Formats: sequence, C-alpha cells, structure tokens
Amino acid sequence: MTQQRPPHAPMPEKPTLDGLESVWVSRWEAEGTYRFDRSKTRAEIYSIDTPPPTVSGSLHVGHVFSYTHTDIMARYRRMTGKTVFYPIGWDDNGLPTERRVQNVYGVRGDASLPYDPAFVPPDKPGKREIPVSRRNFVELCHKLTEVDEQAFEEVWRRVGLSVDWSLLYTTISDRARAVSQRAFLRNLARGEAYQAEAPTLWDVTDRTAVAQAELEDREWPGAFHRISFYGDQGPVWIETTRPELIPACVALVAHPDDERYKPLFGTSVLTPLFGAEVPILAHRLAEMDKGSGIAMICTFGDITDVTWWRELDLPTRPVLGWDGRLLAEPPAGVEAGPYKELAGKTVHSARERIVEMLRESGDLDGDPRPVRRTVKFYERGDKPLEIVTTRQWYIRNGGRDRELRERMLERGRELVWHPPHMRVRYDNWVEGLAGDWLISRQRFYGVPIPVWFRLDDSGRIRYDEVIAPAEDTLPIDPSSDVPPGYTEEQRGVPGGFTGDPDVMDTWATSSLTPQIAGRWESDPDLFGRVYPMDLRSQAHDIIRTWLFSTVARSHLESGTVPWSDVAISGWILDPDRKKMSKSKGNVVTPMSLLEQHGSDAVRYWAANGRYGVDTAFDAGQLKIGRRLAIKILNASKFVLALGDGGGEVTEPVDLSMLATLGATVGEATQALEAYEHTRAIEAVERFFWAFCDDYLELVKARAYESGPAAASAHAALRQALEVQLRLFAPFLPFVTEEVWSWWRDGSVHLAPWPAADPGPGDPAVLTVASEVLGRVRKAKSEARLSMRAEVSRLTVTGPEAALIRLAQDDLCGAGAVEEFVLEQGAELTVDVLLG
Repeated sequence: MTQQRPPHAPMPEKPTLDGLESVWVSRWEAEGTYRFDRSKTRAEIYSIDTPPPTVSGSLHVGHVFSYTHTDIMARYRRMTGKTVFYPIGWDDNGLPTERRVQNVYGVRGDASLPYDPAFVPPDKPGKREIPVSRRNFVELCHKLTEVDEQAFEEVWRRVGLSVDWSLLYTTISDRARAVSQRAFLRNLARGEAYQAEAPTLWDVTDRTAVAQAELEDREWPGAFHRISFYGDQGPVWIETTRPELIPACVALVAHPDDERYKPLFGTSVLTPLFGAEVPILAHRLAEMDKGSGIAMICTFGDITDVTWWRELDLPTRPVLGWDGRLLAEPPAGVEAGPYKELAGKTVHSARERIVEMLRESGDLDGDPRPVRRTVKFYERGDKPLEIVTTRQWYIRNGGRDRELRERMLERGRELVWHPPHMRVRYDNWVEGLAGDWLISRQRFYGVPIPVWFRLDDSGRIRYDEVIAPAEDTLPIDPSSDVPPGYTEEQRGVPGGFTGDPDVMDTWATSSLTPQIAGRWESDPDLFGRVYPMDLRSQAHDIIRTWLFSTVARSHLESGTVPWSDVAISGWILDPDRKKMSKSKGNVVTPMSLLEQHGSDAVRYWAANGRYGVDTAFDAGQLKIGRRLAIKILNASKFVLALGDGGGEVTEPVDLSMLATLGATVGEATQALEAYEHTRAIEAVERFFWAFCDDYLELVKARAYESGPAAASAHAALRQALEVQLRLFAPFLPFVTEEVWSWWRDGSVHLAPWPAADPGPGDPAVLTVASEVLGRVRKAKSEARLSMRAEVSRLTVTGPEAALIRLAQDDLCGAGAVEEFVLEQGAELTVDVLLG
C-alpha cells in the first residue's frame, strides 16, 4: 500500500529548492495526481495530442522549451476544472533509429540473410558494418530504443511534465502498428492509397525513397560544363552541372519564345560520346537567361526533369541505381563502348571520368566554371538526393487533386492557430504540393506495409492483385505472416504469393497520434471521450510534415479536423542565433541544467518564450528563474510564520493589494485562455515582485504587532500567498507544491484556478504608497544609511493626498518616520528629512 503522508508537511527551518524534484515526482506518481479520469464526459475533458519525440539519441533544451509550453496549458486547464487527457509517446520507428543502431552496434540490415538467434553485436563497432538479418536488426533497434526511452522518461519526469504515464505509447508497439495498418487498409479500400511506378526522390546513402515533406534545400558546390551536341546545322552547346547524366539524356529543351532556338524545334541532335538521337523541344520552364538557354532533359537529374519528362511524354533512359552508382548496362540507344567507362562508378567518379572523355573528344568547351547551386537533400542526409524510377505507395493529399487540396486548405482555416500567422505556413505548404504523399520506405525498422501480392504461374509479381489481411488480425508482417487462403510453402513460388517488403514512412504512423493515444477502434468509449482533441502543440518546422499529415489522415478517415487548436513553438537558437541541432554540434542537453539550476528555473526560462517566436538560449534567464523560486520559498515562510490569518481584511493598503491581485488574476486568466503563457507569467511575476518589494515592506511593521490592523495584514498576506501559489503553479510546479504542502490539503495542481475578484479595495492606494516608500528608500540609499534609519520628517505633496492618507500609518512604520506632513499639490513630491 502507498504510505499516506501527513496532511501538512512541516515548514523547514531553511527552505531549499534542492531535492524538490525527486520528492514531488514520486509523490505525484504514487498519489495519481495527474491520472486521467475516463468517467468524465467529452465536455469535461481537455485532451492533448503530445508530440512523441524521436528516440534517436538524447533530448536537448529545445525539446524542454516546447514541451514546457504544452505542460503549462495542461496544468492550467486542470485547475480550471477540466479532466486533462495528457498522454506521452515515443517515436521509436524509422530511419533515425536505424542510423543510431548502425552507429552504435556497427551493423547493417540485409533482408537476404536468415535470422541468427545467437547473434551478439560487437562491443565496439568496427570499420566495416556487419550484415545481419532483418529480424536481428529490428531486435537491436528495440534494444537500443528501450535504453533511450528510459533516459527520455527521466528527463521529462525531472522537468515536471504532468502527463499520465499510464497512457504511454510507442509508435512501434503492437497497438500503434495495428492503428497505422488499419488506417492504411481503409485508405486503400477507399482508393486514397495507391501504388505507382514513377520517378522517386532517392537517398543513396540509406537506399530509400524520400517524401516532399522531408526535403531540405542546401547550397552545394558544382561547375557548369559547356558541351556540344551534334546537329545537322552545326553544334548545339548546352551548359550543365551534371555531365555524368549525358547517357540518360532524352531531349534538349528551350523556351518557346527563344529566337535562338526556334529554328531547331522539331529537329534532333546526337549526344556526345554516346551517339543517342534526341529531339529539341520547347517548354515554358526553360530559362532563356540561364547558361546557353538550352538544357538537356535527363531521366532524371532534378525535379524539373521529371516535369519535362511527364509533360512532353518522353521515354526513360535510367542510368543510376539505388546505390547511387551508374548501372552496369547502358540504356537503350546508348553506345556500350563509351558507357563501359562509367558503369559501376559513383556519381562523383563518373563525372570526373566523363569530363576527361569530353575533353579528349573535343566536346568540352574550355574549363568547367565553378558555381554554388541549391540542391535537394533528405533533411537528415548528407548527400544530394538522386531521382530513380521505383514502385512506391502513395496516399492522396491534394498534390494531384485540386478539389482535395481546397478541402485541406479549408481544414486549416477551421483550426485556431496560436499565433494566427502560423497558418500561412500551412497554406503555403498545401498550395505548393507537387504530388501525393509517398509513404513507403525501403528500410527495416518501421510499420510494415500490410499487404501481399499474388504471383502468376511464371512467378512474376502481380502488383494489381493485392491481398489484404482482415482488420482483426492486425498488426501483421507480410515478410513472416501468411495471407488468408495460403500456406507458408507458397511464399515466393509460382502461383503463390510474396509480401510487400517495404515499411511505412515514420510520418505515416506519427500522423495518427490522436488515434494511437485515443485507442481508436480498440477502445471506442475512450476515443469518443477524447477525439477530436483540443490541442496540438508542436514546433513550426514540422507544420508541413506532422501537422499537415495528421490533418489529412483525420479528414480522410473521420471527415473532421483532429483538434480545435494548434499552438506552434519557435526554435531554440544558440548565442549566435543559429538553430540548435545535433548535426551542427551546438545543442545543450537539459539534464545538467535541470540539476544545476533546478527544474522550476528551466521552466521559467521556457515560459518566457512566446509561441511562434525563435528564442536564443540564455543561461542568465535560468538564474533569474532560480532566484524567483527561492524568493517564493522565503516570502512564503515569512508570511506563514506571522499567524494563522483568521482575521478580517479591513486596512486600506491590504484591500488595495488584494484588488491589484484580483486584476492580475484577470490578466493572467485572459492570457492563458488565449494561449499566451508568456504574458501570463509576466503579469504574475510583476505582481509578485511588487508584493515582496513594496507591500511586504509597507505592512511588515504592522504585521508584527497585535490587534485588528495586524490581523488584517495576516489575513491579506495569507490570501495573497494562496492565490499567488495557484497562479505560479502551472509555471513553477515544484516550489509551489512544496509551499502548498506546508499549510494546505491536497495538491496545488488540483486546486481551483483563482477567480478574478477585485474586492472593495482601490488599487491606487498601494500604487501611490509604493511610490512614496520608494523615494524614501532612495533618499536613505543616497545618504548611505540603513533602510532602518529614522526619518525625522516626511513631507508629501501631491494630487492624491487622500489616497496617501489611507496609507499614512504603514508609510510611517515602513520608513521609520517620526513626523508625517501631507499637503495637496499639482504633482507628487516627496521631501525626506533624515534624523
């Protein structure tokens, strides 16, 4: 049984922040403080679609930054009376995990190898990767992600995320794989998922297809080569950065308005070295002012080549293999002799060799001209992408369907964006879609495409005869499971079947996080209580991937948006204002910061970063946050040591302070309702420092006395402390829970959010009294006297004399004033005569 703690913890003699995290994390878990209550109705629930971080190494402060924003909202909604559905997940499938396994264990997957149950990876990876079977490789992926996930959980618990850990999910779990496969099969049944053989962006390092959403433009060095093609009317000079693709050339193209080439349209030329006849065609995408104004169309050098090939109905001459090397045999129409010089070479080596050959044949004019150009990369890759023809699976997303694209734009307009301008990024992405969503990947560690294909009597794959499993059998792996109506002995033989070897893109699973966390189909009662969800909080760089793909899947499956609100965090920048990333080596890991400064200090830094704004990492903010948390401890101890606060608030300064606090509650509430957490913490912190620096000093002398006036101070101080602890609780959960435990029952995080009650006081009383006290302190400081030094006469003149009169006794007590003179005047003046 869980040991019951006493209703109130003893107030320590010397309060400290050290160790609060371990105490309260364990208590919250033991007492189920953040446990989701599924008996509540949908109207009583606030549900959150939490980003599952990629398990491929370590977290950095950028993760803590954005996840803290989500947690602030979760804690606030919980205090407003909502039951919060706040799951956490790990994105542990996909290419990042595979790469980490390759680096850590020194292995690579090879689908042709049999499973070795006795395989043990080396202690240290060698220079060459060891090939292992798919199953062995996947087992290593599971082993490594379990280690990483434990480290991730330790960080998130230390940060104080108020997630319900019993709702933890992983994107490679049986439940997640079943959800992902079920959604795919339904897409397939409705005609939204389809397979096609087409030009595909290809990462030659990882040997897998890459989707449009995963692309990244980078500057890359190259050189323009001026090369002659042979025509009846003389040489035609083209300029290209890809001379190694001349054997893949299928046409030359120029702009239809280019007078230089109008006479050549409809004629043909021969490619240098290889003698292939290619036509000269016109197309509007040709650039008259680029190079010589005429370009070669190769299959395929870049995206524009694909457009020309498709719109001009050209043949293909593929020369690049999946490994990034030129194929062993030349394409049709290309002379074999010269091509042998290039066969089997990498792109770089083939380029060097063909330049030598062109120079020897006299077809290269002058030396190559260096240039830096923008090329496509896989966002996690280190080599330019190539384009090869492959058979892949796609899901319709509006890239080839104008009507569907408009529906996706409408879905974006249904969402409430925080901040609003972030919707522009969504709109721009949808409007710029160049094709449907490519979801298949030629990798190992992922959710398998859940289909098989029939083999004809000669053993050829019939891609048009897809065999799908029943939904109640999911998840399945077609590489080891057998389709209905077949036996294992029929695998790979004529008249039998073969499983689809590919896995789904990681976003194809992550796009279903609301369905995975809400247990779609497996727990309809729960799903109905949490979906559509209330909030998706994420960074702006994955609007095009995670956010859009989730909207698309929800639209296709449910005909609705997956959430009502989306909150978009900015990036964390290093001191040079560059985005922190592992590849740049400029990341700051959070655990050392959490240990050094305390979790509340780190959360304070995060809370001061607004949604939609990139924020530079500033260790100085951590120090300010720690100072704030320590001040909360010390100020609370002072207040609670004065008395039980059972009296009535009657004094004008006390009433004024509570009125000001009521206005602060209203401002913070309004800000949090608008998802403006930074404005909320600024308002709360501004009041707190004024409370400590001004109000406490004003009433301290009275509070040490006895009688009704002292009782008024005691009651006001306790009321103010209780409200401020609740206001700070979403931002600084550890120190507020600690202080709350000294004198209040239960958890501050389950206490109701305070009401914005101004009461009968006039905020102006405290404002003007604080101003007068500040000038008294300044006079003592300039005279280099103690703040306790006596003031023989204090003369205050101003238009608010009546308000100052209400605070006269407190001003005299706080300033050690012997004689107080108050006069009406046009402006406030304070004359301090020191004793």
